Amino acid sequence: MKLVHKDIDKVGEGYVTLIPEDPEDMWHAYNLISEGDSVKSSTIRKVQNESSTGSSTSNRVRTMLRISVESIDFDTKGCMLRLKGRNIEENQYVKMGAYHTLDLELNRKFTLCKNEWDSVALDRIEMACDPAKSAEVAAVIMQEGLAYICLITSSMTIVRAKIDVTIPRKRKGFVQQHEKGLTKFYDNLMQAILRHIDFEVIKCVLVASPGFVRDQFFEYMFQMAIKTDNKILLENKSKFMLVHSSSGFKHSLKEVLQDPAVINKISDTKAAGEVKALQNFYTMLQCEASKAFYGKRHVEKANEAQAVETLLISDSLFRCQDVKLRKQYVNLVDSVRESGGDVKIFSSMHVSGEQLEQLSGVAAILRFPMPELEDSDEEDENS
Repeated sequence: MKLVHKDIDKVGEGYVTLIPEDPEDMWHAYNLISEGDSVKSSTIRKVQNESSTGSSTSNRVRTMLRISVESIDFDTKGCMLRLKGRNIEENQYVKMGAYHTLDLELNRKFTLCKNEWDSVALDRIEMACDPAKSAEVAAVIMQEGLAYICLITSSMTIVRAKIDVTIPRKRKGFVQQHEKGLTKFYDNLMQAILRHIDFEVIKCVLVASPGFVRDQFFEYMFQMAIKTDNKILLENKSKFMLVHSSSGFKHSLKEVLQDPAVINKISDTKAAGEVKALQNFYTMLQCEASKAFYGKRHVEKANEAQAVETLLISDSLFRCQDVKLRKQYVNLVDSVRESGGDVKIFSSMHVSGEQLEQLSGVAAILRFPMPELEDSDEEDENS
């Protein structure tokens, strides 16, 4: 994300002008824009013109428009944000108060104005505009006949392709059919990897499967690369890492990212940090339950006692329409940081974020045990 201009006063009121440069920037924009904010960007509007003879013609004109945002729709496939709202600035083509939909796209400048920029929003701008991009990871989760190619950025997991090929069973007299089906599957997967993985950006490609499927595919792919002199694959062979997974379905990515060898390999990515923090939380929950809590009420009580060592919170909580509730979560983040705690904001579009959302979206690892929080649960149940 490119920061063109920033003007925010001491009270927190002001605006920023940004240019989204890659798909992940659109995700940051989605998290920055809230209902009630105003956004200014160029847009195309259909205009009706009536001539002196009474005939009317319509043509499309490009104009700058500022709207007060009423609804936000994020198109993950097209990497586009659709903002619907009323026009709040004089314009020769659009009446004041008229509804319009602004499409925010890659490399199109927009200005976002808020009455109050909180610490979470300001942190996101800093993170989005940081030129030191974190390492990118790709993953191929597979089993015989089924594979998913995923891109793991610092904020989300995107399924780029699904390869599904029916492979005949290996039966006596039909071995050739089985081999033929397997070759077709491997070939389709290899082509999809070349099509969807940009090896100039990707630092590591995880290939995971149950059994020896990954090894057989890896061997086939590089035999073919030598045969066809595929320089892209041959030059990037060291980026591939073979790991075990229980199945070839997308949910197996969670266990793959928890593998210590994988964590070491991708240790400089934000995604790995989130996975590790969640793993630590689950370990603490099993071994010392009075030092791990989830749910807004429990975490707030622990924070009041300055007991929160690590706060795990989903970014979806900052997109809630209830401004008062959003402020409570922002205050929680600020308070934990003030008392020296570590805050990890999870992306709801990442597998670790999906997992955290099943635990209400907020959890905490404590500095010291607070068994009284467990007791308050029992009291509530009794009452």
